[in-house]
Amino acid sequence: MKKFYKYSLFLIFPLLLVSCITTKDVKYMQPNESLVINEEGLIPYNIPVYRITKNDMLTLNIVTTPKGDAAQFYSTLNTSSTGQSSISMTSGAGTGTGGNAIIYFNGLKVDSKGDINIFGIGFVKAEGRTIEEIRTEIQEKVNENFQEGKSEVRLDTNGITYYILGDIETTGLTGEKVAHKNTLTLTEAIAINGGLNRTIDRRNIIIHRKLPEGIKVAKIDLTREDIMNSPYYYVQNGDEILLTTSRRSLNGFGKDPLQTLLSGVSVITTALSIYLLLKNL
Repeated sequence: MKKFYKYSLFLIFPLLLVSCITTKDVKYMQPNESLVINEEGLIPYNIPVYRITKNDMLTLNIVTTPKGDAAQFYSTLNTSSTGQSSISMTSGAGTGTGGNAIIYFNGLKVDSKGDINIFGIGFVKAEGRTIEEIRTEIQEKVNENFQEGKSEVRLDTNGITYYILGDIETTGLTGEKVAHKNTLTLTEAIAINGGLNRTIDRRNIIIHRKLPEGIKVAKIDLTREDIMNSPYYYVQNGDEILLTTSRRSLNGFGKDPLQTLLSGVSVITTALSIYLLLKNL
């Protein structure tokens, strides 16, 4: 029996060493020699420009003065008492079922050909172009019907919509998210949603990024500070952020030292019970 306990201790000690999660596993952006900084000691921005893809939904708002022929662009129902006319397809808050119902029914959808169809203007190529490029073209077409400086085209997406998918212990973090910001970093997105718990492998965050050519998959290590040099450090519209569960946590080990110890003791107790049961048979 004493030998059994001695062997058990030899078994549980390596288990404690291997399965415990350390500060290096959970600390964000640890110093790394690969971090690129400029001559002024600053980390250069590497923000990718978002390019529209098929099935994107856009919001359009064109503001004009009452002068000029607005009938082909705007309904008289949108004319306000302030003397401005506008067609507005704006957004509300997202719903729990995913997406935004207001934008879905009233927004501009990029069709299967990569175009958007604006009443009174016609089809405008959208796929593969930036919001600014599309807005400029629409503005030029609107200027043909109004005096210069008497109209303004406002085109945008419904903020930055992204998706987080994790394990059963990240239910408060998982889901569709919308950030009404021009830029959003990965660490900002995580902070907004309460941070990651210790079951998540910070070295193995998977990003699915939607591009006009298809979906690109990238692996991110949040424990390295040189992640700030990566274009995937900046969340883009439509990004899917997949949180991987740490292997040490899959079987109940590694969440914290006490739980690891209790799990190890439980394993030994079970083994001892089976041993005594077999011995007495």
